[in-house]
Amino acid sequence: MGRGKELSDFQRGTVVGCHICNKSVREISALLNLPRSTVSYVIRNWKNGGITTALPRSGRPHKLKEEQRQMLERVAMETCLTSIQALTAEFQNASGAKVSSKTIRRELRDMGYRGRVSSYRKTTKGEKVKKKQEDHSQEVDVSRLDLRVGRVITAGKIPHEDGDDDDDDGGGLYMELIDVGEASPRKAVSNLAKHIPLDQMQNRMVVVLCNLSPFETRGVESQAVILCARSADKVEIIEPPSWALPGERVTFQQFPGEPDEELKPELKVWEQVQSDLRTDAHCVAIYKGAPFEVSGKGVCKAQTMIDCEIK
Repeated sequence: MGRGKELSDFQRGTVVGCHICNKSVREISALLNLPRSTVSYVIRNWKNGGITTALPRSGRPHKLKEEQRQMLERVAMETCLTSIQALTAEFQNASGAKVSSKTIRRELRDMGYRGRVSSYRKTTKGEKVKKKQEDHSQEVDVSRLDLRVGRVITAGKIPHEDGDDDDDDGGGLYMELIDVGEASPRKAVSNLAKHIPLDQMQNRMVVVLCNLSPFETRGVESQAVILCARSADKVEIIEPPSWALPGERVTFQQFPGEPDEELKPELKVWEQVQSDLRTDAHCVAIYKGAPFEVSGKGVCKAQTMIDCEIK
């Protein structure tokens, strides 16, 4: 295959995810419109060495010039803005450069800036202990969660370790491969098998929590969590508004801010926030009365469940 026709990391990851979900080479080929030889080649490389990416390139060039990067760092440190969008607008006004919020976030991460925009500042060695203490006292609200629109590319049932695919014990698990707007899809493990038929999981739009620490279940690493409304005997997936696209942020007007890069388990941010996630009397997903929103698209909702917890 010529260099210009190589599969993207996303396509390779999708092929491997379909294979993990017990799809045959023929089925994967038809689903993704790829030659069977290509599908077999990707799966063989993955089995032999865990390879799902093309050969590494020399690296992504910076979109900003060095003087622009220096100006961006000054703006980030001096303005203490509350969101990446506000920081992008301020930088554009100061520099005249036209760049996206994604580019600004990537450039700042390359410079070593992490976490919430409002907390950006240089950290010297003598301040590391103080910064760690400040992290523990940071205000906990829903803006700390990285919630995004996702699309389930494919889903499959995870068998028990003994190979039995039946789940009479009520522990039915799915492994979903989800497009969240990144180069490669994310894997998620969910206990939805006894609540939602497998065919209704395919190509489904969902709301996904993306910054929990990865965890392993039945040998499968879960890199995301699908949010659902739950009661004692019923579960419904929280669905994003129509026309929402994979990767779009789910935000809350009353709680601006940027999400943590990863939620530290010892801080129990997810546990504290989750207790206030519910559906209201109109099935709208809310946090302390603030609806889950996708900018310009609408709110996220359950299908029929009202006044139920979300997790």
